[in-house]
Amino acid sequence: MVSAESVVTPERYAKGMTYAEYLASIERNQKRFEENYAGTQIAAADIAAFKALMANPNGPAEMMVIGEDWCPDVFRGMPVFAKLAEATGIDMRVFKRDENKDIIGEFLKDGEHESIPVTVFYTKDHHYIAHFIERPVLANEEMRTILVPMYQRARKADPTPEEKEAIKQEYIAFQNGPVWANWRDETVRECIRLIEAKVG
Repeated sequence: MVSAESVVTPERYAKGMTYAEYLASIERNQKRFEENYAGTQIAAADIAAFKALMANPNGPAEMMVIGEDWCPDVFRGMPVFAKLAEATGIDMRVFKRDENKDIIGEFLKDGEHESIPVTVFYTKDHHYIAHFIERPVLANEEMRTILVPMYQRARKADPTPEEKEAIKQEYIAFQNGPVWANWRDETVRECIRLIEAKVG
């Protein structure tokens, strides 16, 4: 539940990092961030829809993203939001979750999990509109049939080195494949739907 008295004041928001500053600060998965950024192309229709929402007096003007560099959902999702910011002109600020526990505490998944990324949309006057957590609904649904069996094979008793390497390569291939790419696209579409439900 988002607090009525948020710790994310306009002043706190303004202290957030730019995406470039965040990338310069991370220690892991730099290549994965770069790959997902390069692989993201925001559809023209989605850009138009988001800009239309921004034109609403109560529409989004600020976007806060919370993440950590070790998380696959972050190195897939945060580059999407960076591309969205570039395409639409919305201001984007990044905060590291583990250095900002008071912020993530306002946006817990199911009221208890510090899931990331979290992306929060605010008006030009810094009024909260809506937020997105972790991954789109479509990804949660498809994970059950695609990734869960992979995880189960990885966790079986005493997998051989060959089996471990095969699963690792399968996961890498998945992250470079069409389903993963569609999750990036769906991230944008789901955020548009979340905001439309609040501002029309």
